[in-house]
Amino acid sequence: MDNSQSALRTLVYFDLFDYPLTLEEIGLFMDRKVTPDELTFVMNQLSEQGLVFPHGEYFSLKNAENLVSRRKTGNQLASRLLPIAFRISSFLFHFPFVRGIGISGSLSKNFADENADIDYFIITKANRLWITRTLMHLYKKLTFLVGRQHFYCMNYYIDEEALAIQEKNVYTAVEVATLIPVCGNGSMENFFTANAWIDDYYPNFVIDAESRKNSGHSWFKRSMEFLINIFPANKLDNYLMKITTNRWKRKEAAQQVNYVGRRMGLHTDKHFSKPNPNHLQKQILVMYETRWREIQERAQLLVPSY
Repeated sequence: MDNSQSALRTLVYFDLFDYPLTLEEIGLFMDRKVTPDELTFVMNQLSEQGLVFPHGEYFSLKNAENLVSRRKTGNQLASRLLPIAFRISSFLFHFPFVRGIGISGSLSKNFADENADIDYFIITKANRLWITRTLMHLYKKLTFLVGRQHFYCMNYYIDEEALAIQEKNVYTAVEVATLIPVCGNGSMENFFTANAWIDDYYPNFVIDAESRKNSGHSWFKRSMEFLINIFPANKLDNYLMKITTNRWKRKEAAQQVNYVGRRMGLHTDKHFSKPNPNHLQKQILVMYETRWREIQERAQLLVPSY
């Protein structure tokens, strides 16, 4: 794949979300090494061929100025939400057995709309994931009383025994690369080391793996962990995994959807709890490949042969 195809593939992915990219961002998400001068040359070529549309400092596959306005508005909203996300992350870190907190989802890509959720990526102590998840989701139920539940979307958990992401594709590579580490004592750094495979997708991307707040564990957190470990904590963790998994299986069987109309699904294991990759992730990957084929066909029609 040459530089032109790599740049186009990058734009295809973000085009699925109607998100124009700057020249620097295109370079970061290309799957091959490229210099700024090489990228400038490539983008000028693609623009002249009518495959890419420049809008000021942004590039898109769509000739739509409104996408730039949408992005700028989303960036501004994200800048207001991120401080809230940092504060909540610091609070969530005080739950028992939490070893790392990161901000994920659209906010980690510096975008939000007026209905935006704040998504969190959570690393727990090995074999304590389901105890931690249960306690955190019991707390989340309280946030419904004050209408702040969308600030507490704790939808992706892994524990220290399974830091490597199983699904390796463009979707998960983007999610790992853009994850914002907030709290931890080395667990977030270990996570990025365990997922160094994303270099194959984005060799130009430099990840800031260090947590912004290397928090120690409070006396309350240490005390709670000590008390829980007095009991047969492993059996409790297994039990909570079982009842949560069964509850979500019933939701999937009933094809329940969330408030934005997406299928609800949870993929569970002793060492992880995450959205079912057969739903949104699979849908985006199918859309991505379909859109890429369309762009390839368009390129053959627009680029003259000599």
